[in-house]
Amino acid sequence: MGLEQAIVDFFTNIGLFHLTIGNVVMILVGFTLMYLAIRYEMEPLLLLPIGISAVLVNLPLTGILSADPHHPGLFYLIKHYLIDTEIVPLLIFFGLGAMTDFGPMIADPKTALLGAAAQIGVFIALLTAVALGFNLQEAASIGIIGGADGPTTIYLTTKLAPHLLGATAVAAYSYMSLVPIIQPPVIKALTTPEERKIRMEQLRPVSKREKVIFPIASMIIIGLLVPSAAPLVGMLMIGNLFRESGVVERLSKAAREELMNIVTIFLGLGVGSTMQAESFLTLSTIKILLLGVIAFASATAGGVLLGKLMMKLSGGRINPMIGAAGVSAVPMSARVVQKLATKEDPGNFILMHAMGPNVAGVIGTAVAAGVLLSVLG
Repeated sequence: MGLEQAIVDFFTNIGLFHLTIGNVVMILVGFTLMYLAIRYEMEPLLLLPIGISAVLVNLPLTGILSADPHHPGLFYLIKHYLIDTEIVPLLIFFGLGAMTDFGPMIADPKTALLGAAAQIGVFIALLTAVALGFNLQEAASIGIIGGADGPTTIYLTTKLAPHLLGATAVAAYSYMSLVPIIQPPVIKALTTPEERKIRMEQLRPVSKREKVIFPIASMIIIGLLVPSAAPLVGMLMIGNLFRESGVVERLSKAAREELMNIVTIFLGLGVGSTMQAESFLTLSTIKILLLGVIAFASATAGGVLLGKLMMKLSGGRINPMIGAAGVSAVPMSARVVQKLATKEDPGNFILMHAMGPNVAGVIGTAVAAGVLLSVLG
């Protein structure tokens, strides 16, 4: 190779000359996600790695997403072997199980119905997506955003509509961070100030035996009824059994701390790697972002409306706002409910009552994903 050709090759391989308007737009999107994470601490554990990886994959000629079998790119390896194989979403559920206390739901089992009611948002968004031209597999992947559960969204989308993974994952985690903004207007529109002031009786103590039996029984029952949900629910309950058994504290700690931290890093980088301009900047992405709002709002409304029915049936002993916590954004939606209750009555504490439907929502979303998989997978 002569000097002249070497100089030509050098300038040809300068990424700046290959930068497209789409790349610039996506780099700005990445900066926006990082800004929201750093400035406002909105889901920073995920929006920060997603944002920075979105910037990196939109720098031309880096080869970081190369699928060349002899020189594969790092982000290609992360997405192909950890995200597409569903390993990371399932390990996230394992860690979530080790972090979750199902005690409030065990103490008041009827609150599980509120977690189920909130799943109506999944199916409203699904039907709306079909009306907007998405096929059933794509619509199901979009609808599950309403469950407010990022790992479940990734798990289902990977199986049914992997080409939508970037948009659905970003929508799910972005809207999860916006729960304090999306939920209060819906809750206030469906409840009166007097209803928001309702105080609830203190929950009964839950024994260790009940907490140990719960994950085992739940895994077996749900696995028998909805086998497609068994991987998600099974990992969730295994992690929870580690926590509640009290005999493998070292493993439980590793699951909720070291393992959770590591898989969260890979999850963020893997999702961000799907945000290349040519695949992300489409009309479908805009539709998905709009449908995400519909999914979250209708899920909140579904939970609150069942909460109002339970309030009537109980003679006014249930605060209907706890139904809003049926979306599985744990514990953010429960905190939103507590904040609204305190605003109406500073002495009203319903956080633990809201945690019941909140943790039930995690199971409910996994079951909804299993049902969709069994029908459409």
